[in-house]
Amino acid sequence: AGPSPTRAIHVYTQREVHGTVGSHVTLSCSFWSSEWISEDISITWHFQAEGSRDSISIFHYAKGQPYIDDVGSFKERMEWVGNPQRKDGSIVIHNLDYTDNGTFTCDVKNPP
Repeated sequence: AGPSPTRAIHVYTQREVHGTVGSHVTLSCSFWSSEWISEDISITWHFQAEGSRDSISIFHYAKGQPYIDDVGSFKERMEWVGNPQRKDGSIVIHNLDYTDNGTFTCDVKNPP
């Protein structure tokens, strides 16, 4: 028997998002799966600061609850606006700062 086919989730984000210092920006993350969205769906946002080699996890959605990670400069300024049942994993970052420059990655898992 050959390898079992993996059922991919396709995740879509904007390539570049621009915001002005002090304003807010929505980081949109939509996804599509041929499977129904399970109760165990999880969404994780990572941030890699410009010029940094490390990325940190800044947000989780798991077991039906959003969790803002207690690290970095985002914890007071982040808002969950997604809705997994609508295949949306978006967040908003308020009160933008120069230090927010970098790469944000949205990772979605829909087990099993």
